[in-house]
Amino acid sequence: MSNRIIIAGGGTGGHIFPAIAIANAIRQQQPDTQFLFVGAKGKMEMERVPQAGYDIKGIDIAGFNRSSLFKNLSLPFKLIKSFFQVRSIISGFKPDAVIGVGGYSSFPVLRVAQQRNIPTFIHESNSFAGKSNILLGKKAVRVFVASEGMEKFFPAGKLQITGNPVRKSIAGADISRAEALAFFGLAENKKTILVVGGSLGARSINEAISSHVRDLATLNLQLIWQTGKTGAQAYKHRGDAISNIWVNDFIVEMEKGYAAADVVISRAGAMAVSELCVVKKPTVFVPYPFAAEDHQTMNAKYLVDKEAALMVKDDEVKAKLFPAITQLAMDEAKQEKLRNNIARLAVTNADDVIATEVLAYIKKNTAS
Repeated sequence: MSNRIIIAGGGTGGHIFPAIAIANAIRQQQPDTQFLFVGAKGKMEMERVPQAGYDIKGIDIAGFNRSSLFKNLSLPFKLIKSFFQVRSIISGFKPDAVIGVGGYSSFPVLRVAQQRNIPTFIHESNSFAGKSNILLGKKAVRVFVASEGMEKFFPAGKLQITGNPVRKSIAGADISRAEALAFFGLAENKKTILVVGGSLGARSINEAISSHVRDLATLNLQLIWQTGKTGAQAYKHRGDAISNIWVNDFIVEMEKGYAAADVVISRAGAMAVSELCVVKKPTVFVPYPFAAEDHQTMNAKYLVDKEAALMVKDDEVKAKLFPAITQLAMDEAKQEKLRNNIARLAVTNADDVIATEVLAYIKKNTAS
């Protein structure tokens, strides 16, 4: 009889893409495994997971809204409703195991599974664990983490350092620079800057890029600009009319974005860092300053200290980002140094390690 696994979480690409990578790795090892994803209604997982070929059910849950306290009045009701929805989903699907990858929907799904003694696994991609995962980790079978020192958040005996799962489409990509540039309609004889501020966007980065779009051509540079959803229309309007710029709110085939890029501007979320290590790209990181415990700055600083990346602080972006990325684009020796050093930090098999561990536990659990 085939295994049945629920994967819960989402909200951002940093949660969704590792979840899909784990599912793909499990399916590679055991093709008849049945999956059901559970996500938050209205979030990007409801679109991205079906695109990857998996079923997903949405639940009514949302996070705390810091910008509008009024919108938080409905949160307790949404949480209660989500627990009823999750109980129904788990009763109907009858999973052998549940994997949580972070995001709003992870908490009720893993909580209900643990109440029913269904084995639960957690993947924590960041160096600073979220409160929900810390709480859920106490009863999880195993907590997969990206880095050392996570004993301050989780029981030491449950920890396994695996690194972060990077999509096989990226880790195993075999796309030439020429092919990738043709996909974006850009020229082969110009240096290419890739800007990725995350699936929701990074306003400071986007505003800095927006103010310099006309300067790129004079420097013989071109741009692939993923704006994210926030403010996308204005940025598209700014860049669409310029021939050396490709602009959109999202790059579905990110492996082509990486293949086309000579240098990259990126936030320093855990998954962005993991992917950039794997694709070996010279990068200027702009850490999101409001991440919990400023962990994005910690992520970026770890690479900077190893001479594997450059960093510009968010409050210095307006003055320093464009000079930093254009200087890097012109300096091939610097690019080569960063490329070699970031490549040493790459982990390419995290998804396979997690898949092996989950399947082995299910087999042992069902046999006993």
